Amino acid sequence: MEKPVQTRRHDHADRLYARARQVIAGGVSSDARRADRPLFVDHASGAELWDVDGNRYLDYVLGQGPNLLGHAAPLVADAVSDQVRRGVAYAAQHELEAQVAERLCSMVPAAELVRFNSVGSEAVHGAIRLARGHTGRPKIVKFEGNYHGWLDPVLYSVHPDLALAGDARHPTAVGGTAGQPRHDADDLIVLPYNDLQAVEEIMADDIAAVILEPLLCNTGCITPAPGYLEGLRELTQQHGSLLIFDEIITGFRVAPGGAGELLGVVPDLAAFGKAMAGGMQVSALVGSAEVMGTIADGKVAHAGTFNSHPVGMAAADAVLRHLDEHRADVYPALNAAGKRLMDGLRAAAAKHGVPLLVDGPGPVFQTYITDQDAVTDYRTFAACDRAAMARFHAGLFAAGTSIVPRGLWFLSTEHTEDQIDETIAVAESVLSSL
Repeated sequence: MEKPVQTRRHDHADRLYARARQVIAGGVSSDARRADRPLFVDHASGAELWDVDGNRYLDYVLGQGPNLLGHAAPLVADAVSDQVRRGVAYAAQHELEAQVAERLCSMVPAAELVRFNSVGSEAVHGAIRLARGHTGRPKIVKFEGNYHGWLDPVLYSVHPDLALAGDARHPTAVGGTAGQPRHDADDLIVLPYNDLQAVEEIMADDIAAVILEPLLCNTGCITPAPGYLEGLRELTQQHGSLLIFDEIITGFRVAPGGAGELLGVVPDLAAFGKAMAGGMQVSALVGSAEVMGTIADGKVAHAGTFNSHPVGMAAADAVLRHLDEHRADVYPALNAAGKRLMDGLRAAAAKHGVPLLVDGPGPVFQTYITDQDAVTDYRTFAACDRAAMARFHAGLFAAGTSIVPRGLWFLSTEHTEDQIDETIAVAESVLSSL
């Protein structure tokens, strides 16, 4: 299918960006939105969004993943609208939070008790504090390429300069920002992802927890090697440490119970966010009754004015109820849509001789430009042709297809076969001149 050439204007967006730079530091409210010309959205619906100049985009960013049911999903809009009229913030308990927590405990294998937050960074921070408080141990193991939020204790070695990161088997913890206290790295051990032996070599009785994205989505979309998660589960249990899954991206997207369900490994603690509330700011820390009991008894502090925010809980209740009750329809269709798009991208790249590696479970996947057969960790991700990937992203975006710039794609239940075919046609055109 040949895609017609679109004439795109950006006059209004350019004026808004100039205006924003006068009052917003850098002109954007998150570093993830930095660009020569940031996208200024006017409205969005389903799998599409329109910018302030009227340009239409097929959207595979989906708010960085939350809009699993598409933009402006009616069930979310109705739930939020109804709750706003009942009250926005109570600083008190309400029935919806118990209802959502019950749903989480029924859907997520790791969830016996729940605490709510607003964003993923908070839930992960709570998990790490809880791990240290519960075990009485100081050290945390994390992995290169894994992102666990923007707070100081974990913003290390996400996409580090390899000249600073050192040896692949024994990486140096590389800070992610100026102003980060260096002592935060004192109790942090950074290891290569997908290397179980590296974990075996350092496990000791001062390690509180091992934290990771079970399906690594912040550096490509990397599946754990066979036996890797099972090995981490066994090692942490042997040494009295906790296993924490960061499911902020994967939760409810890849399966009703997240990557833990999909991959068959149950951690002690898990953090969820993004897709659980259809774009509203809700995250959750879940875990075993034993470990979460250390919050329940007041030993470990956990607080927040907007925790279990009534409007966010209304959205989460609507989304999780839908995903739970309609799982037999939602997930097979979502996987099929992802497979259709992934297969089409592979075929388009092969036709034009572009070494495009397409990898992931379907509801989320990654495109890499590389001659490597597989991407298994941060170092192999860093060896990909990221300059070519940037050109691919830019070409798609200029033609009205929006993906995460590093090459990550999110699917929604609202992407139609026609829209996927349109996307493949656009991608083929871009690949033909890459």
